[in-house]
Amino acid sequence: MSSQHTDLFQPAEPTEPTEPAEHRPPPVEPAEGVDDGQRRARTLGLVGAAGVAAALVFLLVKDSLTDDAYITLGYAKNLATDGHWGLIPQEVANSATSPLNVLLLGAVTWLTTLFGEARPVVGLGVVTIVTGMALAWGWARLVRALRLAGWVAVATAGLGIVLVLANPFVLSAVGLEVLLMPALLIWLVTLAMERRPAWFGVVSGLTLVTRLDLVVFVVVIALSTSAIRRKLHWAVLAACLIAGPWYVFSWFYFGSAVPDTLVIKQAQGGLFGEWSYLTGPIMYFMGRKIVVGLAFLPMIAGVFALVGWLLVRVSVRWSSPPQAVGPVAALGVGGIGYYGVYTLMGVGPYHWYFVPPMVSLAMCLAGLVGVWAARAREQDRLRPAVPVAVLGLVALLGLGNVASDVKQGLPWGSPVIFGNWANASEYARVGQALGQRLDGSTVASPGEIGTLAYFCECPIVDEFADRGRIVEPVETRIANSNPIGSLVWRANYFWLDRSMKPRPIDYELRYEEGPGSGKDTWQVESAFKGAGHFTLVPAGRSS
Repeated sequence: MSSQHTDLFQPAEPTEPTEPAEHRPPPVEPAEGVDDGQRRARTLGLVGAAGVAAALVFLLVKDSLTDDAYITLGYAKNLATDGHWGLIPQEVANSATSPLNVLLLGAVTWLTTLFGEARPVVGLGVVTIVTGMALAWGWARLVRALRLAGWVAVATAGLGIVLVLANPFVLSAVGLEVLLMPALLIWLVTLAMERRPAWFGVVSGLTLVTRLDLVVFVVVIALSTSAIRRKLHWAVLAACLIAGPWYVFSWFYFGSAVPDTLVIKQAQGGLFGEWSYLTGPIMYFMGRKIVVGLAFLPMIAGVFALVGWLLVRVSVRWSSPPQAVGPVAALGVGGIGYYGVYTLMGVGPYHWYFVPPMVSLAMCLAGLVGVWAARAREQDRLRPAVPVAVLGLVALLGLGNVASDVKQGLPWGSPVIFGNWANASEYARVGQALGQRLDGSTVASPGEIGTLAYFCECPIVDEFADRGRIVEPVETRIANSNPIGSLVWRANYFWLDRSMKPRPIDYELRYEEGPGSGKDTWQVESAFKGAGHFTLVPAGRSS
């Protein structure tokens, strides 16, 4: 066997010519035995099936959206109807974690106004379906770039899609950017595999406008292939042209390039007591062992698949070079890196924060096992039964997640992973009654604001809705950070108007566990907290 020297993320890639022509993205050779017509039919079938699956997902969860999802929908509704960036119509805010998600939802919601009133939930359905189809299209391109053929290509792409669309943590946060992220990540991997640095930069820019913390994936995947590294300046330029305008606008207009949610969520880390992001999976596992175990197993298996790939990469000397899978492996490395970064940031274990590492490592698992199965088919000396069996086990994990989703009920009354004080339908009832009761008066949020603000359409305020309330937490964060962190925070909030004052409140809305009765009291129910009640009291009244 011959030895080949390769870099870490591009194993056994044949030496490429250095003439200028090699900088042009080469055509991806189709898998053997597959003509263009078959490939197009397979792609259309995969994309269509994913669209149907995404539609079913939306119908499953649309009545049970989590409170933070309604923060996004509130932004989208105000953007579509008034061109206003804020959770409530009365105040500008910068608490939308994913600007791109809000922009997409706002654009589709605006289209619904052409047929009557704004319907953000319908807009969410459209975006969910389109995002699911984009995920499938990315997988169809990726299996072609990996030169997978026949049932291996279909199984690999199908598993990659199912492991995302069936994940209970993903479905429990629909409305947030949990489907947009995996769609963009798989396109980053695909474009890296296809050696298209400019388009890689475009998708990188979209990824950064989705969530700035996804830069971990952008960097790792960009460095995973020599084709992107050689033309890194073009990728960086394209990314800056796409993402730069938003962040420059946000820095000057809102006084912060980064959404205020970073400060807010770090300050709320103590809400979970002894539990942190690092130990969060254990917290969720203790609550629902089977559901959470099935949700995290693909991620854990992805870590083992990645370690196995690395061991083979450094120990095996191939007589013929295997398929280069560096970007696929980099997707998994990015998931591990993301988990580490969030652990160091000290944020609380909100369930949607686990989605990026979960879906990235699950998709890495599907890709690596698919390549292994294809290699086994090509090499007589390898036993194809082993990777086929592993593919079957991965498929069982996906089906297990589907089963746990369906067991929650059809459609869901509340998410599988849930921690709000009231179900969405209960919050909607209270929000509508609150809007009629307040008649324009301002009320302080009880601590969960998204669904109430969406249905109340009234001045209900906290740090997410009123920027005057973010000034003090920002100053506290700057004062309590180390010198480097303090410098970064000061730069980010350089243009913040520190003269802003919190909006004066007339009432406070308070939540208490157990039944309640009396004037301005609303009884609610939560799958997580059980019975509880909200009470509206004049501002400043003691308990």
